[in-house]
Amino acid sequence: MLQTVTSVGLSALAWAVTGVRPIWSGSLPSDRQRIYFANHTSHGDFILLSACLSEKERAITHAVAAGEYWGKSRLRRFIAEDMLSSVLINRQWTKPEENPIEIMLSVLDQGHSLILFPEGTRNMTEEPLLAFRSGLYNLSMARPDVELIPCWIENMSRVLPKGQFLPVPLLCRVVFGAPVTVAPGEERRAFLDRAHATLLALNPRPERDK
Repeated sequence: MLQTVTSVGLSALAWAVTGVRPIWSGSLPSDRQRIYFANHTSHGDFILLSACLSEKERAITHAVAAGEYWGKSRLRRFIAEDMLSSVLINRQWTKPEENPIEIMLSVLDQGHSLILFPEGTRNMTEEPLLAFRSGLYNLSMARPDVELIPCWIENMSRVLPKGQFLPVPLLCRVVFGAPVTVAPGEERRAFLDRAHATLLALNPRPERDK
């Protein structure tokens, strides 16, 4: 119940503050199980992306978040897991039960979808998009039937800059691209570079947006 109320409230807030406009370019809204992979510049990224999904999709779609940050205190963990229904992973894991891929696969095996930021961290550089880590490839190889949908989130770093808690009203867009699949025999780095280029190509304003 709490997650449902939070989801509806945050989606309404995202629409009110950003007037977010989803652009479906190569894919369409669907009940099909998916991994949405996106650029990452703000803690509000997944809220904006989720706001573009239907209520039914939002209910089964979970953002993958850094456990080192969101699990640092009871309050943060409560917000991430109980209110936002996020999946927390530890990027510096040491125990088998902390394996990020296994944790994400367990969510997919429940029929749920994921929002993944394959850069692995918020991009605070001048580069528009950091190199992708291997998680996207590993998940696709393990669950090839799950669609991989690239999503470019525009302007969110300006709406909620690092260290700020009050959003700045600005128009935002989320561009959803065509599904990406691992080609037969395609090596990991080749796939990640291709997925990276596909996502970067969705940026509607490359001259001004990170």
